[in-house]
Amino acid sequence: MKRSKLLLISGIIGTIYTAYLFSYFLGSPSRASGISNEIGGAIATLIVAPHMVLTLLAVIFNWLGFALRAKWAVLVAGILYAVAMAVFIIYFMFVIIEMIMCFIAYARMKKTERGTI
Repeated sequence: MKRSKLLLISGIIGTIYTAYLFSYFLGSPSRASGISNEIGGAIATLIVAPHMVLTLLAVIFNWLGFALRAKWAVLVAGILYAVAMAVFIIYFMFVIIEMIMCFIAYARMKKTERGTI
């Protein structure tokens, strides 16, 4: 049985975006010095943290759905991408493609595939 190309593409894009998110917000501090810059960076990271965690979870379920051909995991990934988008709407354009691909892949999966309840 073939694996979904949409889930593969979604997983790759999601993994790249998640790596970017974590490296940008949790990476090395900027060259600008001063306590106000550090406080501003910490506040920005706290604001984006729910989006980061939800996106990471969505990517994990995306890869689980791809590897196990589990329809439930694909649905969970799509929902998590949607919630991540709603939590931090400013970054919607970075997760909307993955969300759409997951929902399309979910709709295309057969009910008799492995991992279905």
